[in-house]
Amino acid sequence: MLEKIDIEDIKKIALDAGNVIMEIYKRDFKVEYKEDNSPLTEADIKANEIICDALEKLYPQIPMLSEENKEVAYKDRKDWEYFWCIDPIDGTKEFIKRTGEFTVNIALIHKEIPVLGVVYAPVIDDMYCAKKGDGAFKNNEQLPLHKNTNQKEKMVVVASVSHLSDETQIFIDELDTKKIEQTSKGSSLKLCMVAEGVADIYPRLAPTMEWDTAAADAIVREAGKMTFQYETNKPVLYNKENLLNPWFVVR
Repeated sequence: MLEKIDIEDIKKIALDAGNVIMEIYKRDFKVEYKEDNSPLTEADIKANEIICDALEKLYPQIPMLSEENKEVAYKDRKDWEYFWCIDPIDGTKEFIKRTGEFTVNIALIHKEIPVLGVVYAPVIDDMYCAKKGDGAFKNNEQLPLHKNTNQKEKMVVVASVSHLSDETQIFIDELDTKKIEQTSKGSSLKLCMVAEGVADIYPRLAPTMEWDTAAADAIVREAGKMTFQYETNKPVLYNKENLLNPWFVVR
């Protein structure tokens, strides 16, 4: 299945979604709130429609799991071999605040593992992508672009701009390095920064959902890094009964 998917098609879908998002971003828009109190905008809904319609036309045999679609019961998805994992706007809070730090996330999962990922940041026009076995790229340049060969001397740590938990800060403060340079970023761009090599580590000892990380996680893995579960040090898995991610560390 993976070999039949042209990543250029998926990048085009993310770009199309990003263009519609930007049209709404540049004007006034209403913010609603879902049952879990997370924000929802017209841009989330329109981007989701574009992505899901396009994927259904191109790959009708592959099911979809999106933050903005109706929930799929575990009994109906537990035997999926492949599925799309979608977040039409990762970082809706950043979209609302107009910080520019939000992304369009499209991932393909194969048996609990992300094997293809596209992350597009429309405000800065950065396109990250990866397909298993083909490498990871940012704007057509292969990742990582930077390497820190002496992490004992200095480590660049990226953390959430909106969700920096006390546990995450303690983890950062206890890192085994002489100098810590701490930076913050919104959305899945944090995982992409580790894949790119501009950050050495991204600890997330706070809640996230599978669609928040899946696309960027595929990019992390193809760049030679890994998203580890904090407690077990094993790779993060997808299509779990509970779609909440465990605490994790990207390095």
